[in-house]
Amino acid sequence: MNLLLAEVAQATQRLADAGVPSPRNDAEELAASVHGVKRGELHTVKDSDFDARYWEVIARREQREPLQHITGRTYFRYLELQVGPGVFVPRPETESVVGWAIDAVRAMDVVEPLIVDLCTGSGAIALALAQEVPRSRVHAVELSEDALTWTRKNMAGSRVDLRQGNALDAFRDLDGQVDLVISNPPYIPLTEWEYVAPEARDYDPELALFSGEDGLDLIRGLERTAHRLLRPGGVVVIEHADTQGGQVPWIFTEERGWADAADHPDLNNRPRFATARKALP
Repeated sequence: MNLLLAEVAQATQRLADAGVPSPRNDAEELAASVHGVKRGELHTVKDSDFDARYWEVIARREQREPLQHITGRTYFRYLELQVGPGVFVPRPETESVVGWAIDAVRAMDVVEPLIVDLCTGSGAIALALAQEVPRSRVHAVELSEDALTWTRKNMAGSRVDLRQGNALDAFRDLDGQVDLVISNPPYIPLTEWEYVAPEARDYDPELALFSGEDGLDLIRGLERTAHRLLRPGGVVVIEHADTQGGQVPWIFTEERGWADAADHPDLNNRPRFATARKALP
């Protein structure tokens, strides 16, 4: 075993002792980042090329600083995104939300589907949809200037229409025209602050995490925004906490102009997102 692999094994134990959820993965990712190689190439790093800065980044991860903040990047579906302080780090669970949305858009008889991403954060959802639905017209909005610093970096050169503003009032110029509205809004109840993982609670912006006593305040507002934006027959997709399964579809009621409201599981078979269709006249 070369020196770096031996150090990775030791770092893995240190991260495990610190309660890091994926210690081996993170130890290897940090080793690859510091040494400028891919994870599968760690064995090629010569002992003489071992960089002692590795232990500096391991110490930061031990303090539960997010892996993505340390490396400056994260991966989402087929994208590599820049992230750091001030922007929500996209989670793997959201990939299944986007997958459902892509299937829904492809099933529509629309040549150039119009898509709106509310609370875009890093831009992960909007960029994935623009990439995987090539003829789509994608618009995205974000309120936080801190988050937008990262969004603009990620969207540079893309065809996504990015705007700064409040998701509840956004895109008045698109009212009644949109085929798909999608959002990963804040949905953690304020009462659950102490149970949130340190990586999120201490590093993700509060604006992207918490939304009232039951976590559903913004989703209730987004229900009206989505209804305003969508054309009849258009679809809304909203991510929520796994503990909110069954609650969110009831926000999208027939009395409020919706049909086919339903909940859907993520890859771990936990309730993860709700969908509804704007009722036809």
